[in-house]
Amino acid sequence: MSSENDLIKLYSERILALATELPAPARLEAPDGSVKKRSPLCGSAVTVEVKVQDGKICDFAQEVKACALGQAAASVVGKSAIGCDISDIQTARDALHDMLKAGAPAPSGAFEGLEALVPARDFKNRHASIMLSIDATLEAMKQVESNSNYA
Repeated sequence: MSSENDLIKLYSERILALATELPAPARLEAPDGSVKKRSPLCGSAVTVEVKVQDGKICDFAQEVKACALGQAAASVVGKSAIGCDISDIQTARDALHDMLKAGAPAPSGAFEGLEALVPARDFKNRHASIMLSIDATLEAMKQVESNSNYA
């Protein structure tokens, strides 16, 4: 069982700073992909919308209702998604999952900011909230790809 000190460490200044850097909720006009995901365990919810040009995200918006950890992850995803293709998103998603579940290294490249969430490994009940934004982004990209709007 986690102690109060462990929780204090988990909500580090860096994670809280990322959470506060999350832009105000936004929606795109005529997005190419739009996905809402919710974690039944904690009730966190994220809606991600993307516009894609030449196979890469050219515009990104999200509405996030999540704990500070989910907000921090969404903040990094929001800052990093522009210019990424579906492969970049899949790689980042898999790396974040493996970081949380298997102790693998944090995502690299554009998504290296997710390294701030390494302390959350021991808090399995928070993993779903942390994964929401990247999972929704990947699903939105798959939606675009399946709609053949993918250039």
